Amino acid sequence: MRVLLSTWGSRGDVEPLAGLAVALRGLGAEASVAAPPDDDFVELLGRAGVPLVPLGPSVKSVVSGEKPPTAKDAFWLAPELVRARFEVLGKAAEGCDLMMGSGLMPAGVRDVAEHLGIPYVYACFQIFGLPSRHFRPGQRPGTPSSEDETDSEVLWKQDAERVNGLYGEALNAGRAKLGMPPVDNVRDHVFTDRPLLAADPTLCPSEGMTNYDDLVQTGAWLLPDERPLPDDLTAFLDAGAPPVYVGFGSMAAHAPSDIARVATESIRAQGHRVLLGSGWAGLGLVDDADDCFAIGEVNQQALFRRVAAVVHHGGAGTTTTAAGAGAPQVIMPRIADQPYWASRVADLGIGVAHMDSTATVESLTAALTQVLTPETRARASEVAGMIRTDGATVAAKMLLER
Repeated sequence: MRVLLSTWGSRGDVEPLAGLAVALRGLGAEASVAAPPDDDFVELLGRAGVPLVPLGPSVKSVVSGEKPPTAKDAFWLAPELVRARFEVLGKAAEGCDLMMGSGLMPAGVRDVAEHLGIPYVYACFQIFGLPSRHFRPGQRPGTPSSEDETDSEVLWKQDAERVNGLYGEALNAGRAKLGMPPVDNVRDHVFTDRPLLAADPTLCPSEGMTNYDDLVQTGAWLLPDERPLPDDLTAFLDAGAPPVYVGFGSMAAHAPSDIARVATESIRAQGHRVLLGSGWAGLGLVDDADDCFAIGEVNQQALFRRVAAVVHHGGAGTTTTAAGAGAPQVIMPRIADQPYWASRVADLGIGVAHMDSTATVESLTAALTQVLTPETRARASEVAGMIRTDGATVAAKMLLER
């Protein structure tokens, strides 16, 4: 059996598919991943032994400017990705038995699958974007809904209209070239009636939270990481008490201003050492004191078991990895679903949601004061035992049975 998994987005959109591909391979299937051609993702998939099908522009080229991407950028990117999916996936999917769309609104994947007569599945990594009676849609480029509007049916209808405005013209142009009729609701067409939710049920409870009666939650798709930590990092960890880790992943222009200095001063005020993850924001040391250390990309599954706390942006992957390691968290959400993960961490008692978009030494110190307590550490350890690690295998078996 051959499976083509497709995504476009940050590491949190690519790594779960790598985990699923490895699980599928373990069950005898062949799986490849269509993803952005960023060097980080090439290395990630190569390390996992998963073939990469380059799809669309690199994510770094879109998000790593001095300022965050604008609405104008979104109205360029959306149709560009749709056209890329028709062109790239139409060739890559030949001979496949199943196609999956995930990541940033994968309009075009289902359409290629239907044209080739291949079953299609949509997967998401949180419930934030799924229509629901319990929360408002997230922000998208286009005409915003009124803050006074409270009718969920109206709000989600307007969300569908914004999706159509971004993707509809390009999608229906691609379908027309294949002799297929137009689609009038791109979002619902992409999501299908039975999406897969690849998120841990403790961190992201879904029952009754969306408008989908047939939503299937498998647990998060984790990619096992057996890499040892670098020798210099291990030496730093062994030289003293566990440090506090600070990293913002692929949040380049979105990282809080001056966060390296603010975090260093706040963590030192708590009597802890500092570990900075450079990430796409390029966080670096603010001085040459020996209580601070900076790292690039490493095995976070191993690292987070050795830190006092994790300060991060609240991506689904980082949140799940920290929770599974039993590390207390301070989440400083920047965009999209990150406020949701921040609120879940706070609700579970395993960390603090720093919801202010700016960070000061005072605000981060206050958050760390709450997190760096024996009570929070004990609760984080308790929740770690609840985090499922078999989500990718559950999903792989389900897909093969389909």
